[in-house]
Amino acid sequence: MAEIMAGVKIGTRGSKLALSQTQQITDQLSAVGGFDAHINVIKTDGDILTGPLSQMGGTGVFAAELRAAVLDSRVDVAVHSLKDLPTAAVPGLALAAVPARADARDALCSRDGLTLAELPQGARVGTGSPRRAAQLLAARSDLDIVDIRGNVDTRLARVAGLPGNPEAEVVAGKTGDLDAVVLAAAGLSRIGRLEAVTEFLDTDVMLPAPGQGALALECRSADTDLAGVLGQSLAAVDDTDTRLAVTAERALLARLEAGCSAPVGAHAHRKGSMLYLETVVLSLDGTRSMRLKKATDGLTAVGATLLGIELAEELLAGGAADLADLRS
Repeated sequence: MAEIMAGVKIGTRGSKLALSQTQQITDQLSAVGGFDAHINVIKTDGDILTGPLSQMGGTGVFAAELRAAVLDSRVDVAVHSLKDLPTAAVPGLALAAVPARADARDALCSRDGLTLAELPQGARVGTGSPRRAAQLLAARSDLDIVDIRGNVDTRLARVAGLPGNPEAEVVAGKTGDLDAVVLAAAGLSRIGRLEAVTEFLDTDVMLPAPGQGALALECRSADTDLAGVLGQSLAAVDDTDTRLAVTAERALLARLEAGCSAPVGAHAHRKGSMLYLETVVLSLDGTRSMRLKKATDGLTAVGATLLGIELAEELLAGGAADLADLRS
């Protein structure tokens, strides 16, 4: 207990977005627990390697080093974007808190204030996500999808006419070369760049990644003990409805054995006494897709998990594995 009260170390990636969302969480935990907390930046493979994310080992490249830092006590809590957290559990670690979710939708940031429907024929749209690319092509098969990497400001700098940020890591010849990019609305909100959004994409057009808009707070399993100040503080920032929703989404993803290279979207939400889950699986070119919905009144971790698994089973029975490589 004395060690916790002396200062809690919060681990995060070093991007502007990661630091912004981690500072918010650090302030919340400090206020609830009455302890000092400070942020430790952990460099991950995802921050070092170049090339398409889907070819670098997927979302795990952002989480592995943070998880290792918790296990070897370099930090006490790791703050992840939940969509970047692999579904497989790690012995010794616990998903101690899932704070209230921000906007889970994807957002179009385009030149001249154009919506997705208004983009010109053959418009160049940037994204590093096969899920987004496939759904964009399903909506507009004429689009030229360009694979992009980089932080939020760097990606926004690729769009012609959008106000830039002097801190963006601009690559020569790759400034203002795109008509639009698609980014997570939550990330744009957390760094104060919502003015760049031309259109929030409805889930009928683009289902988000499982866990999108939510954060995950991981700690050592022993530190979840509610007799301790840290365990109590983490429990206090956990949001029940958000945890139920992301549990269903991640159970579906795990059953499909799908990573970030598979075009799979999913979004769950609680309404009254029911938990609803909607999902889509597409071919990479967006020409074929399966979209299903299911609901449960089992508002428990088990009920949410079963909802995800059952919907995944329906997808697989319907031939979803023929649309996308669900075991990559």
